[in-house]
Amino acid sequence: VKFVEFGGRTVPPGGSLRLSCAASGSISDIHILAWYRQAPGKKREWVGSVTGDVATYRDSVKGRFTITRDNAWNTVYLQMDSLMSEDAATYYCNKIPNYSYWGEGTQVTVSP
Repeated sequence: VKFVEFGGRTVPPGGSLRLSCAASGSISDIHILAWYRQAPGKKREWVGSVTGDVATYRDSVKGRFTITRDNAWNTVYLQMDSLMSEDAATYYCNKIPNYSYWGEGTQVTVSP
């Protein structure tokens, strides 16, 4: 299974954005799906993950980001609200444990 991320664009601080991650095959048997991000000059970091209907998040996005999965459409979503400048990054999805292959990601810019 390979993932393609899309939906990134420029949004103002405080804005909202929903990212999508479409899988090339079924995700029904994938236990944990996750979103990651990488800002310029920084290492890729885990943002959050979803197991069934239960999601967990890094502290900096708790209460602002929501991850959901739709097994029928083989898609994982990342709803981002109250965006801040430090959320600007390229966002990726993958399973846990990670596939060695990473998609191209989708870029999120937070700017007035």
